[in-house]
Amino acid sequence: MRRIAIVGAGQAGLQLALGLLAKGYQVTLATNRTAEQIQAGKVMSSQCMFNTALQTERDLGINFWEEQCPAVEGIGLNVLNPEVPGQSLFSWSARLERYAQSVDQRLKMPVWMDTFVKRGGELLIEDVGITELERLSASHDLVLLAAGKGEVVNLFAKDPQRTAFSTPQRALALTYVQGMTPVSPYSRVAFNLIPGVGEYFVFPALTVNGPCEIMVFEGIPGGPLDCWQGINDPDQHLQKSLELVRRYLPWEAERCANLRLTDDNGFLAGRFTPMVRRPVLTLPSGRQVFGMADALVVNDPITGQGSNNAAKCSKVYLDAILAQGSQPFSGQWMEQTFEQYWSYARHVVEWTNSMLQPPAPHLLQLLGAASAVQPLASAITNGFDDPRRFAPWWFDASQCQHFIQSMSQQAA
Repeated sequence: MRRIAIVGAGQAGLQLALGLLAKGYQVTLATNRTAEQIQAGKVMSSQCMFNTALQTERDLGINFWEEQCPAVEGIGLNVLNPEVPGQSLFSWSARLERYAQSVDQRLKMPVWMDTFVKRGGELLIEDVGITELERLSASHDLVLLAAGKGEVVNLFAKDPQRTAFSTPQRALALTYVQGMTPVSPYSRVAFNLIPGVGEYFVFPALTVNGPCEIMVFEGIPGGPLDCWQGINDPDQHLQKSLELVRRYLPWEAERCANLRLTDDNGFLAGRFTPMVRRPVLTLPSGRQVFGMADALVVNDPITGQGSNNAAKCSKVYLDAILAQGSQPFSGQWMEQTFEQYWSYARHVVEWTNSMLQPPAPHLLQLLGAASAVQPLASAITNGFDDPRRFAPWWFDASQCQHFIQSMSQQAA
């Protein structure tokens, strides 16, 4: 049976590795941290996964936390009034057609790594650079890079035609907490847009010590939410989180009266530039490495698509590898397979990038109209599961107007 090597033990790499093992492939997985180091380390992401992405895990039988993970049943939006601090211009919420879930990757990845080894996979704990890629490519039929961080990912060339930004668009921070008052009548991603300042959203999740809520801060660089430099202490990070919520979002502050961090590693801050890279890396030997998921397509977390993209990319790649049979994994095959994934991912990129810009007038009209037109709120909410649904009405003012009228008539 063919031998496949995957570098990176995140959502995409591990999911693909487990899928290939189930089909009888010999799989080597290289990562620079042990399961124990991941479990004892800092949180890595917010990873709210919607139904279509969750289904890719169910199909492989690796949805080990579905019964115990809190459900995210909907999405709500509050847009603040830039003229009146602490006051909302409008707000609405709608239910998802199928629930979303967020499982802390410190909980998920170690179990998946253990499952991978138990099912016969070869796990290598090492830093991977050119030398290691050469070694893997000499002994395997295909080498994939699924690690979105670290120096090795920068070996893949930026695609200037598909990359919209040259600098980070948000200063990011995560705070994993327990003791927050839940929203009613159903659980949701509570998304708050603070014009000219940034965004704050919060939603239920499952972490290493049980159910929690994840607070996500997205600050416009240089603005008041770009304030995490030098905060390395867990208590300081929590206090800064509470300070920001109290300053800007009184209705969210009411939920935070009894807040505590889930653990001393339940926080993170940083920034990165949204980017699309070319999918094929040619090594000095002439052999080629194939990138996947956020090694190639890096989105800002503002739309919560990272783990969703990783799961969906994993499925596209798994199907393509199986369909290739005993044929060689040529550079042309790699390009074609990535284009299959890009035919989906480009919609995510366009939608996410639009959220990082000051909202166009038609988008403000759309979001405002959703507070009075429930089918409109539902359409926006359920687009998070498949952002292809947003075209064309999210991006085109006349199409948007037509869509608002159509949804309004449906509501009437």
